[in-house]
Amino acid sequence: MTETETNAYDVVVLGAGPVGENVADRTRAAGLTTAVVESELVGGECSYWACMPSKALLRPVIARADARRVPGLSQSVQGPLDASAVLAHRDYYTSDWKDDGQVGWLDSIGADLYRGHGRLTGPRTVTVTGPDGGERVLTARHAVAVCTGSRAALPGLPGLDEVRPWTSREATSAKEVPGRLIVVGGGVVATEMATVWQALGSKVTMLVRGKGLLPRMEPFAGELIAEALTEAGADVRTGTSVESVTRENGSVVAVTDNGDRIEADEILFATGRAPRTDDLGLETIGLEPGTWLDVDDSLRVTGHDWLYAVGDVNQRALLTHQGKYQARIAGAAMAARATGETLLAEPWGAHAATADQAAVPQVVFTDPEAAAVGLSLAEAEQAGHRVKAVDVDLSTVAGAGLYADGYKGRARMVVDLEDEILRGVTLVGPGVGELIHSATIAVAGQVPVGRLWHAVPSYPTISEVWLRLLEAYRDA
Repeated sequence: MTETETNAYDVVVLGAGPVGENVADRTRAAGLTTAVVESELVGGECSYWACMPSKALLRPVIARADARRVPGLSQSVQGPLDASAVLAHRDYYTSDWKDDGQVGWLDSIGADLYRGHGRLTGPRTVTVTGPDGGERVLTARHAVAVCTGSRAALPGLPGLDEVRPWTSREATSAKEVPGRLIVVGGGVVATEMATVWQALGSKVTMLVRGKGLLPRMEPFAGELIAEALTEAGADVRTGTSVESVTRENGSVVAVTDNGDRIEADEILFATGRAPRTDDLGLETIGLEPGTWLDVDDSLRVTGHDWLYAVGDVNQRALLTHQGKYQARIAGAAMAARATGETLLAEPWGAHAATADQAAVPQVVFTDPEAAAVGLSLAEAEQAGHRVKAVDVDLSTVAGAGLYADGYKGRARMVVDLEDEILRGVTLVGPGVGELIHSATIAVAGQVPVGRLWHAVPSYPTISEVWLRLLEAYRDA
């Protein structure tokens, strides 16, 4: 390789996580030459430090919890989890943090991989500094896609670096179970990691600044999960902020705003995300480094007809599956613009990521699980919709009782009273994660309530909650 080498492509993708991979897949399928630049592991955050390792850790926890609620089985699973086996299971699903398989997949679709740090050095131009310090210049005939994701955002507490806190990365890749763990935050990462490490033997203390857990979901979701975490042995403290953190004699000491002093072996800060845009050369094209990138519904960056921001970096919906959805939309839009096709940019069109506003699904893999799609009641009202919420106690559904003794759960359907379509659905309870796609289809498809009466749920399944929700709406 020469010291500076220039290669031209139709599309250059910055970041080889699931989002970048899906952009490349769509552009290659359309016949566009594509380069992908990655500074870490191909497969990105989701494959090695987020979705896959966290769910691999959670699966044994949830399976044991479910088994303990089944007569004839519960007495056989009262013992502790085999932590070593659970961590090994996690390592298997991260491929031991090796990306050979994903590199092979990129090669199979005909995308060229460049390892190193990529920076914009002008319009349609990316300079890649490789591990050996050599540089390659990549030019894009049609588009550059920024798919660099997000990173954990840490608070500005003095001396925090010396404490060596956990972020989501350390929490999902830890090699040992800490005896005591402080979890700061009340969102998805905080609740899932509290669930994992409490079940694996840690004494968990959650410090939540807000009034409850999972503030972006219906309030009852966080309430049920907080109750379950407390029953499992975690100490959940809401309305509590961390004022200072130090590490003394190997232990972490956190002092809260009410003067409590809490000691632990490790402390996890799960307090939000920040965009990975601080060292991408955005200043060379008139954008501010370190900021979220504003895009239209085709994921094209405002004011730049060749630049796309896909996935977390645009702050539309910080979820892997939503980023992959955006990637499919963006890849199709790039191909249409490259070939001069008419863009189908109307809501729900082939080149518009409408679901980002109207039908974002999410599952929180705690015990119980929480799953939601679309708008909560408060969000729907704030958006100006005239809506009605109907609730059902999931324990009244025959399938729930068969699933687990003492089943606890709740379902809510938010109905638009003008159009009689669903604006949102929330489900909390064991096993509900597998129900959310039916709700997603109903919300994204804008299926009228009258037609939903003809979607007959199989008996006896937990899905019969759909019939109970429709009956509650009819009888209200």
